[in-house]
Order: sequence, then C-alpha cells, then structure tokens
Amino acid sequence: MKTFHQRVYLIRHGETEWTRLKKHTGLTDIPLTDEGREQARWLTRTLEGKQFKKVFCSPLQRAKETCEIAGFLQEAVIDEDLCEWDYGNYEGKTTTEIRELDPKWTIFSKGAPNGESVGDISTRTMRMVSKIRDVPGDVAVFSSGHISRALAARWLNLPVSEGKHLLLATASVSILGYEREEPVIVLWNQTQ
Repeated sequence: MKTFHQRVYLIRHGETEWTRLKKHTGLTDIPLTDEGREQARWLTRTLEGKQFKKVFCSPLQRAKETCEIAGFLQEAVIDEDLCEWDYGNYEGKTTTEIRELDPKWTIFSKGAPNGESVGDISTRTMRMVSKIRDVPGDVAVFSSGHISRALAARWLNLPVSEGKHLLLATASVSILGYEREEPVIVLWNQTQ
C-alpha cells in the first residue's frame, strides 16, 4: 500500500480594509492594511525554515503581498485557480446587507448572483487539489478565506458546501495532509 507524506500549508492573506469591515472581498484587488502586514511578518516567523517543493499563490495583491512578506513570492507560481470566490452582485457587501435581500444566504450554499456558483468553485478547487497532489512533496498555498475553505473541503473529498464548517482568520496557517492514504486536516486556523 502506498504511504502519503505530503503536507499542504494553506495560508490566508493578512488583514485588508474590507476584511476588517467584514465586507466580502472577491476579485476587488486591495492591499493589506498595516495590521495585515504585521500579521504577515508573524507568518514569516511561523514558516521559517520550512522547505516547500512548490509554492502556489493567488494573483490578487493581498495574497501576493502576504506571500512576499513571508518570503516565498520569488518562488511562487501565480495561479488563477486560487483567486477568491467571485461574489458578483455581493462584492463589497457584508453578510448582514446580503441577508436583507436573501435571509438564508451563505456563499457555501447559494454562491453569488452574477458571480461564481458552488459548482464553479467545486470545479476550480478540484483542479487545484489535482495540481497540489501532483507535487512530490510539501506545498504552500497563499490565498483567501472562502476559496481556502472550499479547497480544504475538496481535499477531504467533501462537497464545497462543507467549507462552511471551517472558519479561517486572516494570516492563519492550516495544514492538510494524510493519515495513511486518507486526506485529513493536520492543523486548522493557527494564528498569532
């Protein structure tokens, strides 16, 4: 029987103005706040000495800035599949504002009108999981909250909707891996 040793470090970007205000930030390309940069410096210390066979990063500046401060941007492969969920009409709105229109809305159950559906995200995250599993060693992934939660659910062979159970703070580190051949969460949502 094959033994699996790969570890996948999921790293959420540091704080932005919109994450601080709890606004859904999909494709709006905004930078880190000063606090977000400080959080990214904590990631530098946390990831110090880690050797990754491959580093993947979202093309959005909040992820790239976090990756750069953490010391991995020069070796990172920028991958569109790591962009945050496209919130369409809900871009820049808070959950409270969205629920005034749709009281039972969650991104994990309904997706976003004129944005990406749950099916779109399932396809995109499975493509990313395949890319990660093709790497013969540990991988770092710098991205955003909802796409990382969806990616973790798909890593575990669960539907994207189960990502609703996986809260992620800004500038957090989570580790996916295996117990024997079974995909597992090794560590979730470690912060400073």
